[in-house]
Amino acid sequence: MTKKETNADQLIAKIIEGIEEVKGQNIDILDLRDIENTVCDYFVICDGTSNTQVAAIVNSIQKVASKELKEKPWHVEGLDNSEWVLMDYVNVVVHVFQKHTREFYDIESLWGDAKITSIATSY
Repeated sequence: MTKKETNADQLIAKIIEGIEEVKGQNIDILDLRDIENTVCDYFVICDGTSNTQVAAIVNSIQKVASKELKEKPWHVEGLDNSEWVLMDYVNVVVHVFQKHTREFYDIESLWGDAKITSIATSY
């Protein structure tokens, strides 16, 4: 495993931890590394039940990743209405949706060639 892969694995683990801390739902990891011309190596996708929960998920991810790994997103977009917030950590991009917005855009099907890993939550 390369250093880049180890760092991505650690970051993804902390992102998931941040999502779970505020009970984000339907967590999927899309591995895009085997697809040509992708913008990153991984997508982490989850949803929340309201704009308040989406914002809380984003804040939790930032707090955990910053505290544990000293990682800050290069760019965050969508916090104005918290329907769909994109967090760009360069090689890992996090998509935090409200459930109805996630269903509408269905980005998992747009990246149908990606390997998808669903994370089971206990809540």
